[in-house]
Amino acid sequence: MKFSPYAYVAPFFVFFVAFGLFPLLYTGWASLHQVELTAPTDMNWVGLRNFSRLMSDEFFWNALRNTVTIGILSTVPQLVIALGIAHLLHFKLRGSSFFRVAVLTPYATSVAAATLVFVLLFGRDYGMINWAIGMLGIDPVDWQNGNWTSQLAVSTIVIWRWTGYNALIYLAAMQAISPDLYESAELDGASRWQQFRHVTIPSLRPTILFTVVVSTIGATQLFGEPLLFSGSAGATGGSEHQFQTLGLYLYEQGWVNLHLGRASAIAWTMFLILVLIGLVNWLISRRLTKSEKGSRS
Repeated sequence: MKFSPYAYVAPFFVFFVAFGLFPLLYTGWASLHQVELTAPTDMNWVGLRNFSRLMSDEFFWNALRNTVTIGILSTVPQLVIALGIAHLLHFKLRGSSFFRVAVLTPYATSVAAATLVFVLLFGRDYGMINWAIGMLGIDPVDWQNGNWTSQLAVSTIVIWRWTGYNALIYLAAMQAISPDLYESAELDGASRWQQFRHVTIPSLRPTILFTVVVSTIGATQLFGEPLLFSGSAGATGGSEHQFQTLGLYLYEQGWVNLHLGRASAIAWTMFLILVLIGLVNWLISRRLTKSEKGSRS
């Protein structure tokens, strides 16, 4: 009886060490060596050379810029639309249960299925998007080979898949807001829009911050959508690397060029970026908590 609780929680820690901690430490060790995927046990110590090479690698900076751009193009509209959908579902709506399930359907769809459908939609010659804009008198767009157009198309896939997920998170947070706040605002003559601005949004600040951080982390690790959207280009992210993300660049270095050491350095660079994002999140959360306590006092 004394040791049974430890036995119950042991499987989690065993799997965490095997599939979480060990790969992280091994990748960090491999990033300090010159090692090829064809001979992973033959390691030559190079120190921080893999990291210094990244700093002068134009393809790394291109992938980082693309990751930031796609992250902004997908995260901002995604969260704004999710907030609006959650606000609509929060009030009495006929068939609200159906709509709550419907908005989560894209999240349950596999990355491969969703991306392949959007590849057809954004096709240059027979895509539905070009057909629709052609009805407006706009010339067809080569979505895959353009710089901004390809990033916008990839961002659209991310928006479609994750908007409903974030909408349900916002909806759950909205349902936790006390109805007395809305009643008081309504008695003061506040309209629905004013209630949304002055009651809902301030109450959702921690949740909004959480979704921003999670969406940013997801954008940093973006891999499946740009890989499948590029078609025959594979991990290059287009013919001119126009939508190659950090995830694709890591895959290209490790599994196409077989440079496991450089791929490990990219992975740890991504990890350090995520740690920085988490630190910024902690600082902002701490500042918001202090400001809320100060306003209450």
